[in-house]
Amino acid sequence: MKSGTPNTMRRGKEQGVVLIVTLIMLVAMTLAGIALIRSVHTTTLISGNLALQQSALASGTAGTEAAVTWLTTLAQSSGTALDANILSQGYSAQRRIPPANTSWDAYWTSTLATQGVVTLPTDTAGNTVQYVIDRMCSGAGPVTEVSTAGCATSVVVPPLTTSSKGANASNARLSSYVFYRIIARIQGPRSTASFIETIVAL
Repeated sequence: MKSGTPNTMRRGKEQGVVLIVTLIMLVAMTLAGIALIRSVHTTTLISGNLALQQSALASGTAGTEAAVTWLTTLAQSSGTALDANILSQGYSAQRRIPPANTSWDAYWTSTLATQGVVTLPTDTAGNTVQYVIDRMCSGAGPVTEVSTAGCATSVVVPPLTTSSKGANASNARLSSYVFYRIIARIQGPRSTASFIETIVAL
């Protein structure tokens, strides 16, 4: 005598299929949950990095402003003070560039930091700003000595003005500008390091 009817056997097979489908759905939902968590974590990291970048930019701008103030003050007080290195204030009368295959961060820590950089107090965002100033010249010395200094300069010629009668035209005046490069390094949270480069003409 058989232990079950055909309907009973069919119902048992159907319950086995439901269990397998349920397990598959459970695994799929678990994987989807893990993927969602990782996606949210990645989005949070990206948002945090963007916030750090904006914070570093703001802090670096403050460092650049401090360098410009120092540079213009010295340029106005003495016409020859910027012809020589003032490494204690992060100033070099000639441009400095990293060697081949050397990053700016490595060059900064290995060379510039040992020569002299200006370090500002750590701000409320946790960023520490350092800066250096390079005159865009191939060597120290007066700008007029091109063979020695080899400075990148710009000459501006204002337009001529004439009287209403078309006579007595005024002489053109030449204004020469020397270029200076300010490099600010921002050391922020999570061991991040950012650089801002600014060119100033004086």
